[in-house]
Amino acid sequence: MTTSPAGGDEHTRPAHHAPAPAHRPARAVATAHRQPPLIANDFYFLAHHDQTGQPRLFPAAISLGLAAGLLMELHYAGRISFSQGAVHVWRDGPTPEDWLQHKILDRMLTEPQNTPVRQWLSYLATTAEEQVAQRMTQAGLLREQTAGPRWRRRTVYVPTDMNAAAWPWARLSQQLRNRRDLFEHDVLLAGLVLRTQLDTALLDGASWLARDYLGRLIRQLWPPWPELLGELGAAVGAAVLSHRTS
Repeated sequence: MTTSPAGGDEHTRPAHHAPAPAHRPARAVATAHRQPPLIANDFYFLAHHDQTGQPRLFPAAISLGLAAGLLMELHYAGRISFSQGAVHVWRDGPTPEDWLQHKILDRMLTEPQNTPVRQWLSYLATTAEEQVAQRMTQAGLLREQTAGPRWRRRTVYVPTDMNAAAWPWARLSQQLRNRRDLFEHDVLLAGLVLRTQLDTALLDGASWLARDYLGRLIRQLWPPWPELLGELGAAVGAAVLSHRTS
């Protein structure tokens, strides 16, 4: 390869979990499948302030989390799978209706099979935030706004509906704090939160029980999710270390 990786809606497929302690089950519940959930959109809202659009994480963590969310979307769409640390792309399958999923899949089809997950995360992270913001802007969820002095203008994306932007944060925070059953979509969001180190803010002031519940939910996920989330956590950890030593 050259310039390549080698260089809202609660609807999910059933979740599979190992048995949890009988006194408090940590499990996900599923609903009927309708269309692949746009997990990256929800993570974008989680990773940015619901009023100002300002980031809650450092840039690399947001980009990597969004990249993982996009890979999750393509898995739900039935076009990729994960095995032994690599991504397998299915050449035959349904065509994604979402333009961003379609664009990423087209690129993946031009690359060798079984490219490592970490390399796809790194590659997609270079454009993930911009592309997901563009998708959400087209859907009316965000609007572009310029900020900063005239000599250093930059574009920020501000939610068009504060309540809609705040909903993933409020929903996930309350579910974890109250140790409720989660749809698999929200368990995966919780995994993105944990592996990008956003859990410190999401569970600020919560008891250890909420953090323990979050950890059990992620540990009980069946393949392929632990593999993807593990690679995400390692990539974010490396980015944190690089940031601190640079």
